[in-house]
Amino acid sequence: MPKRHARSACTALAAAGLLLAAAVGTAAAEPAARTAPAPSAAETLRTADAQPELLAAMQRDLGLSPDRARTRLAHEAEAGAAAARLQSRLGPAFAGAWVDGSDTAALSVATTRSSDAAAIRAAGARPVVVARSLASLDAAKTALDRAATAGTPVRYVDPRTNTLVVEEAEPGAAARLLAATGTDASLVTVVPTAQAPRPLYDLRGGDAYYMNGSGRCSVGFPVTRGTTHGFATAGHCGRAGTTTTGFNRVAQGSFQASVFPGSDMAWVAANTNWTATPYVKGSGGANVQVTGSVLQPVGASVCRSGSTTGWHCGTIQQHNTSVTYPEGTISGVTRTTVCAEPGDSGGSYISGSQAQGVTSGGSGNCSSGGTTFFQPLNPILSAYGLTLRTTGGDPGPGPGPGEPEPGGTWKSGTVYAAGATVTYGGASYRCLQAHQAQAGWEPPNVPALWQRL
Repeated sequence: MPKRHARSACTALAAAGLLLAAAVGTAAAEPAARTAPAPSAAETLRTADAQPELLAAMQRDLGLSPDRARTRLAHEAEAGAAAARLQSRLGPAFAGAWVDGSDTAALSVATTRSSDAAAIRAAGARPVVVARSLASLDAAKTALDRAATAGTPVRYVDPRTNTLVVEEAEPGAAARLLAATGTDASLVTVVPTAQAPRPLYDLRGGDAYYMNGSGRCSVGFPVTRGTTHGFATAGHCGRAGTTTTGFNRVAQGSFQASVFPGSDMAWVAANTNWTATPYVKGSGGANVQVTGSVLQPVGASVCRSGSTTGWHCGTIQQHNTSVTYPEGTISGVTRTTVCAEPGDSGGSYISGSQAQGVTSGGSGNCSSGGTTFFQPLNPILSAYGLTLRTTGGDPGPGPGPGEPEPGGTWKSGTVYAAGATVTYGGASYRCLQAHQAQAGWEPPNVPALWQRL
């Protein structure tokens, strides 16, 4: 249930997190907090630019000094690009990738073909030869998702063990699920759990917002759609037509579209009194810059800001996880070790300066630890035709006098999935990592995102 009372949103720590409340939509009249200069797109991807608030949270929750945190973020960004390139090269034999959690983010890449080992080593990664491809395990998970109940609330593919993990909240529930779907038990690792994931309704985030004047959630990431400003958030926070007021209880806007269960995504269109900004609100009122939406790999560090619990960090455990809440199953979310509590739903997950997603739900708490899930942001942007507000989002200069337009199919504002192909400047490129294109990130400029064919 959403909370029916509101503590002053002005006292929320919010921050550059990823989990459930990083409030990013702020009132137009709110003065801008201090910011650091925006890095170039290429520099961002090379160094995983990190703000002081992010580094402080990583120091507290991961035990990393600021220098170690910067090093780790930079290596994780490089590992993500290498993993994406290898996934494209290995094709159906690809069986997942992960980093080891060290400062150097040593990358392991799994394959079903021993002949791929040399290519994986040449890319700087450790090869792991396994029996099952990622695609085959994902297919088995899809079958389980159709029949899952609250007795098996969480299911995901673990690339480290090359198995499909089923969390079991009721004795015998996993066995019944496998029998009902005809799933080979040798593919599955059953993990008992006493936790029951639920949507985290009561969040306030960097900036809280209220639904129909009562229930409370958090702004995720500010977006635009044409000339309309708004924000992405969790679908369980409201349905199309639900009205919202801001942290200051001033009329704000309304939900334009919402999906829950199935997915956990929504977007709110704000009225003209509100302006979308390219920031997640950090501790002490500092703005944490959002420069893009490149999804980070399994094992990478991630942080979140919540209206209930403030800044917390952890690591990405699995992508494409399925969770069964009492309201139904959602698929395609990311499982993390970041803690959260009721009141943190809908807000932001961020890794370095890259937007990751909006908080869906979880279990546990920030005293004893917990698990949370975020709905990745790129599918929200793509589904609703939204453009993420970024510090590098202003159009750059065009071609100089007499220079021809580069031409091609690449277009700023488009969400590209890994494997998508475009043309630009007379050449063809393949997308390595899912992201929303923006000015400055043209294919020749960002080899971490695009591979020339």
